[in-house]
Amino acid sequence: MAVYASDTQLYTCFEQLFADIERRDPKATNALLKAALAIRFDCTAPAASITIDARRAPVNVLYGLSDVRPTIQIGLTADTLHCLLLGAMRLGKAVGSDLLDMKGPVWKTMALADLFHYAQELYPAVLERHALPATCPGVTRA
Repeated sequence: MAVYASDTQLYTCFEQLFADIERRDPKATNALLKAALAIRFDCTAPAASITIDARRAPVNVLYGLSDVRPTIQIGLTADTLHCLLLGAMRLGKAVGSDLLDMKGPVWKTMALADLFHYAQELYPAVLERHALPATCPGVTRA
């Protein structure tokens, strides 16, 4: 069974996650701004898109379909994104197992490191507030 029952539930959790990151460290997106990236996560199960447009300040996070043309596009299931943010799966394993479909200059994803680090710290609390599982069934810690 999928962690997120709907795109609305996924968007609500990620809006809260990005708000929590911004409150924790308003400069968490600086590396993305320096790289002038637009990154889109296209999720399945449920179908959802999250675009982080950091080509100019302030960073804009868009939920759903947008006209922003991404520099990097990452296709994955919402459960894979969930497991990555919990730290139950490593990015290298997800790529090696074909759980991610990445398009664009993939080396630029290194600019996501700071933001990803904060997301992993704060994501379990977001899940708890929404009564969602903070586990990845069938996935062992990488």
